[in-house]
Amino acid sequence: MTADLVDLRSDTVTRPTPAMRRAMATAEVGDDLFGEDPTVRALEERLAGVFGFGGGLFTPSGVMANQIALRLLLDPGQELVCDSEAHVLAHEEGSPARYGGIQTRTVTGRRGLLTVPALERVLRPGNAYTIGTRAVALEQTHTRAGGTVYPVAALRAIRRLTAGAGIAVHVDGARIWNAHAATGVPLGEYGAPVADTLAVCLSKGLGAPVGSVLLTSAELLPRARSLRHGLGGGMRQSGILAAAGLHALDHHLDRIAHDHDHAALLAGVLRDAGCAVRPRETNIVLVDTPDAGAVVRRAAEEGVLVTAPGPRLVRLVTHLGVGRRDCRRAAGVLAALMGAAVPVPNEESEAA
Repeated sequence: MTADLVDLRSDTVTRPTPAMRRAMATAEVGDDLFGEDPTVRALEERLAGVFGFGGGLFTPSGVMANQIALRLLLDPGQELVCDSEAHVLAHEEGSPARYGGIQTRTVTGRRGLLTVPALERVLRPGNAYTIGTRAVALEQTHTRAGGTVYPVAALRAIRRLTAGAGIAVHVDGARIWNAHAATGVPLGEYGAPVADTLAVCLSKGLGAPVGSVLLTSAELLPRARSLRHGLGGGMRQSGILAAAGLHALDHHLDRIAHDHDHAALLAGVLRDAGCAVRPRETNIVLVDTPDAGAVVRRAAEEGVLVTAPGPRLVRLVTHLGVGRRDCRRAAGVLAALMGAAVPVPNEESEAA
């Protein structure tokens, strides 16, 4: 990322910090397929303890972690219920059906969040003639809805409903760190008390270069390892990568609140400029505009990178690679493109 470029396309564009690179370079390693990489084991055990699960599995990507989880919970031909804009459907290449033979059924949640009444209307017990629901997938935070947070009370209510019906729950917790930062809810309350499986990402809010961890029961962990190997996710001396995740947990978790502050700054300036900014909760800002593609192109010409998840929707994502001054500059560029531009204060004294 150049000094004059502000990259708000995603929180995946971060680069390892010098301290993170040192942690990676000095990591103790071994062959992970033999279960001999101590740094990988330390990462898996630490996150399993944080979220209250029996075990963890380090994977190359969040997509792989999600898909392994679904195959742990559902057999081919069984039904998964999720939000209609869920990441597991919109951004994972049809993998539930392609690799797991899993049938999906969707519900349109309010800003991506499912409720007990909505689920009660669609969950099916199944019989000899009707397929039954075997799992529900939830997303924390919800990406396509703009980083919305599941309240812990809602998660507990859904857990009670599904447990009573013998239905499992998977939580795609790619940005669960943002939910924790926004609400102050302890991470453990987002884990085993409300889910059978949980996938957490290290390469988004935490800023590691790669990797996710799937959390599950000790009983399911051997099958999870087998599925990872079959999907090509078996790694050898992967402690070099796991060390980045451990460093991020130690040094980057508390700073996520700054990303939320920067997103609030962006949203506020754009709203004051007359832009149609959707409600914001965490580090994702969504703005409705007549021609999102044109905004993306013209902003890039001004050194501001954003994305268009829809033809009339622009997305901005804050992360550890952009500071307050960066966000003010980006807000000025985007306000000029999407609204009645307003003067943006010059804050040369602020740290980037």
